[in-house]
Amino acid sequence: MASAKTARSRGTPVKENGVKLEEGLNVFKSDKFDSQGYVQSRCSLNEKEIRQLCSYLLDLKRASAEEMRRSVYANYTAFIRTSKEISDLEGELSSIRNLLSTQAALIHGLAEGVNIGSLSVSEGSTANGVLISEDKEPSDLEKWLVEFPDLLDVLLAERRVDEALDALDEGERVAAEAKQLKLLDPALLMSLQNSIVERRQRLADQLAEAACQPSTRGGELRAAISALKRLGDGPRAHSLLLNAHFQRYQYNMQSLRPSSTSYGGAYTAALSQMVFSAIAQAASDSSAIFGKETDYTSELVMWAIKQTEAYALLIKRHALASSAAAGGLRAAAECVQIALGHCSLLEARGLALCPVLLKLFRPSVEQALEANLKRIEESTAALAAADDWVLTYAPTATRQPGRPSSTSLNTTAFQHKLTSSAHRFNLMVQDFFEDVGPLLSMQLGGQTLEGLLQVFNSYVNMLIKALPGSMEEEANFEGSGNKIVRIAENEAQQIALLANASLLADELLPRAAMKLSPLNQAAYRDDLRRRSSDRQNRHPEQREWKRRLGSSVDRLKDSFCRQHALDLIFTEDGDSHLSADMYINMDGNVDEVEWFPSLIFQELFVKLNRMASIAAEMFVGRERFATLLLMRLTETVILWLSEDQSFWDDIEDGPRPLGPLGLQQFYLDMKFVICFASQGRYLSRNLNRVVNEIISKAMTAFSATGMDPNSVLPEDDLFNDMCQDAIERLSGRPKAANGDRDLNSPTASVSAQSISSVRSHGSS
Repeated sequence: MASAKTARSRGTPVKENGVKLEEGLNVFKSDKFDSQGYVQSRCSLNEKEIRQLCSYLLDLKRASAEEMRRSVYANYTAFIRTSKEISDLEGELSSIRNLLSTQAALIHGLAEGVNIGSLSVSEGSTANGVLISEDKEPSDLEKWLVEFPDLLDVLLAERRVDEALDALDEGERVAAEAKQLKLLDPALLMSLQNSIVERRQRLADQLAEAACQPSTRGGELRAAISALKRLGDGPRAHSLLLNAHFQRYQYNMQSLRPSSTSYGGAYTAALSQMVFSAIAQAASDSSAIFGKETDYTSELVMWAIKQTEAYALLIKRHALASSAAAGGLRAAAECVQIALGHCSLLEARGLALCPVLLKLFRPSVEQALEANLKRIEESTAALAAADDWVLTYAPTATRQPGRPSSTSLNTTAFQHKLTSSAHRFNLMVQDFFEDVGPLLSMQLGGQTLEGLLQVFNSYVNMLIKALPGSMEEEANFEGSGNKIVRIAENEAQQIALLANASLLADELLPRAAMKLSPLNQAAYRDDLRRRSSDRQNRHPEQREWKRRLGSSVDRLKDSFCRQHALDLIFTEDGDSHLSADMYINMDGNVDEVEWFPSLIFQELFVKLNRMASIAAEMFVGRERFATLLLMRLTETVILWLSEDQSFWDDIEDGPRPLGPLGLQQFYLDMKFVICFASQGRYLSRNLNRVVNEIISKAMTAFSATGMDPNSVLPEDDLFNDMCQDAIERLSGRPKAANGDRDLNSPTASVSAQSISSVRSHGSS
């Protein structure tokens, strides 16, 4: 309208200029217009001059560009500052333009109100797209319709969001009321609705653009998202909120540059702080703006899971991968612990993301666990190849006041003796259990115990290979492979093998494994000296694990006893020291019999006596294991006799029957075994039962000859006296206290004569 007024006020000049312009264009309207001639008449340059001009202009353009480049580089800071000022100035100009438009609208309204400068239009006039009739005075609603679009434009330009929202709400209310009461023509109502929709979309785009800017601060972001939600575009607003937090922490991550030499824990801590802080802030903003609406909560959870998965991949790539491959369980566990610590803080906001992390971190921790166990196995095997199998205290187990007791330097380290390979095994296991928090949270406790059991089985296999004569028999043990082991040549070294296995299985490993029981960790730290067996009764899984450790030790014990039993029974040429002939041939010998236990049982007694002395020094405080070892060795020899079918075939069905002297010698040998086992306190019920069965079996074979075995066997007291005398002689104590006899004494001779008289009476 203003332009129309201007055109009317300047009507004469416009007509004059129009006449001149029309006259200038007449030449182009002619049918005889020659374009080439017209150009040549206006341009007097020839082709060469034109080319020179073009070349000059190109040179001038290049020079101008170079000059501009130098100017920009020389004044870059001023250029940036000027550009910013220009941008600010453009914003101010836009505000001024909007203000001027507002003022123009106000002036127009005043002019209409006082009938000043009204424009004559045949049918009517149009303002801001609203058709208003001039036949009557415009109503207040029609005046508001004219001013409303300009008002919205001003509010949008000045970014007065709250006022713009209020204005849009008012427009919606007016439109709804006008539609209901039919206060406006359909054309006016449609124009109003279109104006509202257009401005609403512009405001939404403006808010979305502001939310996407990295420089938008927290308060501004929340205000923009709230306004966008108020506009009715909640899903878009929530997505923009989450994306804004994502873009922000992605921008912050640009300053975090992991390297191969950087500390994995520090990188994990820094990245965890960025990611989980962003998730926490996003959750807080979402809750404050959108409340607990299910759709938005679900989108938040899915977004948080996605960010957590991306975070876990970064941690695995830059921190866990190298640790897991190298078997650095402690480093891997520390990274996982840091991540879980930050992640668990989100649970207070209703986001339980720890299971997501555990699932993603589990393969890496399992890899580190397996590599760590493999390193323990290989390191122990390397020491076993050069182990002298001599029990010593731990090299690092020195009392150091003020030194914290942990892992290898706990208060139990100097209480037990082990060989060098067992010390290494124990110290590495103690260090292995130092950080077990992530293993528990990942439910890897059972897998950890199983892996450690396999490593211990491998170590026991090596101890078995260290026994003389077991290399060929035990060469195919699972896990032993072709590993070289130094042979334990004497009995002290061989018993040291059992000391290693038994101490590890009974005390050291179960005590270390108690760290896998969260309920007992406090008790474990407060009382390291307390034996762990009582506490383990409350944990079926660990009790079963300890039982399996004991089964592995039993394999070593069985191999030990079997080797020593074979050494007693057989010669190097394969002949047996324990055959039926040694009893059957006695009745055909005309020489006078000296009643004394057979040589093999003498050697058994001497060996057991010697081993008991060695074990007493090695198993201090664990005498029960030494007793069970001697019991097992004795049982092995007697069971061999009981199950030797060739022996009993010769006794029962041989060409010559068992005679009275043979039965008496056999009975004396068995009573001798019972006597020294009873005195050494390693007479088991099983051993007593087997010996009695063997005696009964021999007496049955003797009865098959037609003679009564009871008629040739004197009272047991006589055999007990002879066994006691034999024990004293073989023990190096020929003179016994309490009036007991020597075998060379007259009472001993009387005992021998008594046996002879019983034999003669039985023969008659």
